[in-house]
Amino acid sequence: MVSSPPPTRVKICGLSTEATLTAALEAGADWIGLVHFPRSPRHVALAEAAALSALARGRAERVVLLVDPDDALVAASVEAVDPDLVQLHGRESPERVAAIRARTGRPVMKALGIATSADLAALPAYAAIADRILLDAKAPPDAALPGGNGLRFDWEILRGAALPPGTMLSGGLDATNVADALARTGLGAVDVSSGVETAPGVKDPAKIAAFVAAARGGR
Repeated sequence: MVSSPPPTRVKICGLSTEATLTAALEAGADWIGLVHFPRSPRHVALAEAAALSALARGRAERVVLLVDPDDALVAASVEAVDPDLVQLHGRESPERVAAIRARTGRPVMKALGIATSADLAALPAYAAIADRILLDAKAPPDAALPGGNGLRFDWEILRGAALPPGTMLSGGLDATNVADALARTGLGAVDVSSGVETAPGVKDPAKIAAFVAAARGGR
């Protein structure tokens, strides 16, 4: 008998209200992402992130997303949010990722921007350090944000690539294309933010539920 693959794991990122956090939890999200980056429309202050994290405790893994944080911000974020995972979404070097992982004692996920197959060359160095890799669409040179731009990259780039276990796919995903993305890449984890919004930073409970259902039915 051929065993079926495990269900796709889903992260809903950029949650900022109790109502949408509850929607993500009720939909069965595996991770909830809290963005602490003032330039983002999904930014939440650490006090707000702490309250939302407390609501999700024991129901989903809690992720705090930081962009090129200094040591003080790393410490403050971990103390406030008590995350299960620290997501680094800036230009952190492998050495910086290792230092943050050691300093916090928390698993670390490193996001890598992908536009062409050449961008995968950086993957081994990070995969040797980070607990999980997230492949996101590389932001355009003039973009204000390193992620959450609603862009996707050519998933065919990943065909035949040696990706570490647990690699997560992000970038331009929504309920209409996530099953195709999973089929093309063979990955088992996805991350969505703008694809479940009605406007930047405004999550929609119905879109969250539809995305999780589509992702779970896509393998």
